[in-house]
Amino acid sequence: MTVDSSNGVPLEVEIGALQGGSAELGQYGGQVVLVVNVASRCGLTPQYSGLERLHAKYAERGFTVLGVPCNQFLGQEPGSAEEIAEFCSATYGVSFPMTEKVEVNGEGRHPLYERLVGFADAEGHSGDIRWNFEKFLIGRDGRVVARFSPQTEPDAAEIVAELERQLAA
Repeated sequence: MTVDSSNGVPLEVEIGALQGGSAELGQYGGQVVLVVNVASRCGLTPQYSGLERLHAKYAERGFTVLGVPCNQFLGQEPGSAEEIAEFCSATYGVSFPMTEKVEVNGEGRHPLYERLVGFADAEGHSGDIRWNFEKFLIGRDGRVVARFSPQTEPDAAEIVAELERQLAA
């Protein structure tokens, strides 16, 4: 499915999987996806637990979390793909898919984030990613439906409410 709207993410945006192969977004067509830039050495890193709970609770209904490691914020994701995967699995039991490490801001911004950053959150913020764990909810049709600040916990009422709305659609 291709979405041409500025509020849509083309699902064929290519991105590598953390441990090799493809995490190409087309494989999630028809699902609701929460895209989150993640880091292992951040004060917000414990959000991995909430992301994993959210993923486990809603996966059977067509939902997935997609973790996108990024080292642009004070070098808080310095590890190799293997180190990131081991940390996430051993420390937080992460089972949701993870992409290769990418840049989310600046000249090297990954094409996925080129599409995402134009969407504003409830406070009106659009543009650059503010910090690790900024979240974008993508509906089944491939359109961004919500953006949440890094401080918004994965199980926050506003995330769960919008996720439920999208899963019911």
